[in-house]
Amino acid sequence: MRTSLIMTAAALALSAGTAHADFTMTILHTNDVHDRFEPITSSGSTCGAEDDAAGKCFGGVARLVTAVQQGRAAHENTLLLDAGDWFQGTLFYTRYKHEAAGGFLDLLGYDAMAVGNHEFDDGPSELAALADEINVPLLAANMDDSKEPSLGDKILANTVVTVAGEKIGIIGLTPQDNGELASPGPNVTFEAPIPVVQAQVDAMTEQGINKIILLSHSGYVVDQQIADNTHGIDVIVGGHSHTLLSNTDEKAAGPYPTVVNSVPIVTAESYTKYLGELTVTFDDDGNVITAKGAPRLLDASVAEDADAKARIAKLAEPLQEIREQVVGEATAPIEGDRDICRFRECSMGDLVAEAQLARVADQGVQISLVNGGGLRASIDQGPVTMGEVLTVLPFLNTLSTFQITGAQLAAALENGASQIAEGGGRFTQVAGMSYTIDTNAPVGERISDILVGGEPVDMDAEYMAVSNNYVRNGGDGFSMLVDAKNAYDYGPDLAEVVADYLGEHQPYTPTTDGRITFK
Repeated sequence: MRTSLIMTAAALALSAGTAHADFTMTILHTNDVHDRFEPITSSGSTCGAEDDAAGKCFGGVARLVTAVQQGRAAHENTLLLDAGDWFQGTLFYTRYKHEAAGGFLDLLGYDAMAVGNHEFDDGPSELAALADEINVPLLAANMDDSKEPSLGDKILANTVVTVAGEKIGIIGLTPQDNGELASPGPNVTFEAPIPVVQAQVDAMTEQGINKIILLSHSGYVVDQQIADNTHGIDVIVGGHSHTLLSNTDEKAAGPYPTVVNSVPIVTAESYTKYLGELTVTFDDDGNVITAKGAPRLLDASVAEDADAKARIAKLAEPLQEIREQVVGEATAPIEGDRDICRFRECSMGDLVAEAQLARVADQGVQISLVNGGGLRASIDQGPVTMGEVLTVLPFLNTLSTFQITGAQLAAALENGASQIAEGGGRFTQVAGMSYTIDTNAPVGERISDILVGGEPVDMDAEYMAVSNNYVRNGGDGFSMLVDAKNAYDYGPDLAEVVADYLGEHQPYTPTTDGRITFK
């Protein structure tokens, strides 16, 4: 179990006073920032200065700074929490790694942050460097890093903060499947969340802490399961699934807050587009009496903090030449939204899969596989810049070719369909082939009608395939590809492959053609 900051019973006894009235606190919260320091378009890509000046942009850290300041001014008692994944997503991370994110985390003054899976994209050492740089407690109760020297005691299970004399316990969670999602290395392991959370809550309760927040980078579905199978949690602040909760937006996945087993659950989409604001009132025994609020849309009505904006502009200067290089033109928006590409065929998935296949078709490659979670943004209609392509494909993955049987292909597709309900990044976009999914079929029988080059797949035959090195090495659960024959993981950078393909096919018209169907 992770190192704790739970106060001793003696210390709590010294700080205890007489009974007092109901206590009200506002939780300001973000999640899945993914280095979107600059304003974004409605589709999550970087918004140009002209559109920003015209009031068409959202979010960005400069707006977030203003919104947090306003939230603190409007409410007497506040906490600022982040549910993980500040790392990865734009050229800022490619260039600066933890440094830029760390500076803004401290600038905003977060009270705690959960460790997201993308905090491990460059191994535990980059997470350790972030922990060394910031004054924000990083939390992951279900992580065991006792065998990883670089982390030591830098990541905590929980922290306790004092708000207007009240002790607030905050427990952190990171994804249990980080080993498949990122690169934590062989010395870091992860436990199932429910028993860990209950143990943490019980320990806090025994020491007299009766207001407990779970800061969870586990996803909306898992957060509901945790709420339904534990007791003693007062609020869950979530992330990982990029879920919008709202009482007014018809596109929201559920109400804000979503209440399960009397536990209010909140999350605020992603990319700094929203600042969550939940006001909670506790009675004298720490029970939640009311929990209400809304995610605040950070649109043009929220002024950008001048100092933060200048700081971002300075960081962006070395990135401009790369960003502004035009690599092609799109006749319509290329859909890369996670709410599409992790659930069904999407035009960005088709683009990337076709680009991969075209690059190595002369090597006899027949099949192209793309993990939907590797697609991080859409691209708007018009000129396409290298900066936009890198925003879609920020992970510096390389092209990987390998040989698999039809049975291994079917297993890969089965894995891709295994987390559709959760919006798992393993959903498989394809080229050179087609297939059908039945989400109601038993595990192992969800995939049918696999065609390769228009012909039914032969389970015993061998096929040449292409994907990225992350997938080929077992990322997103593709363990059946780890031992693939004739694997070569050191092809060109995937973003360059897609940029070249766009340049060769301009103007590019995005389409979908029914290569992935559902029963």
